[in-house]
Amino acid sequence: MKRLLFALLPVLALSSFGPRQSFKGVWQYSGGIYNDKAEAASNDYQLQRIYDDAHYQAVFVEPNEKPQIYEKGDYLLKQDTCLETQTYSSQPSKVTGITVHYHYQLRNDTLTFTGVLPNGTTVKEYWKKVK
Repeated sequence: MKRLLFALLPVLALSSFGPRQSFKGVWQYSGGIYNDKAEAASNDYQLQRIYDDAHYQAVFVEPNEKPQIYEKGDYLLKQDTCLETQTYSSQPSKVTGITVHYHYQLRNDTLTFTGVLPNGTTVKEYWKKVK
């Protein structure tokens, strides 16, 4: 009996961590707080992020217009941390190639990012899953 218990301990320990969370899907910006100032999502356009298992595309969506990709990058999840590296920006950017560390929470259909950008701006962003 003891031998069986010791044989099962590694399996039980590994299975207790559960499935790895993923951001896979389409997420829409729903507001944020930047340097302690609240900012609502626009009523005129939408900002969306499309995630697969390791990459994202940030898309600007206006009614009756073709969606425009304004940013792309890679991401890696480690416990409650998201490491995000921008690989493309349609506008001049000082963070291309720099990894930004965010604390994230994933609850129901809401993804929350909290962190400090390389320029010192503190951010807390809210994204709702739409697909």
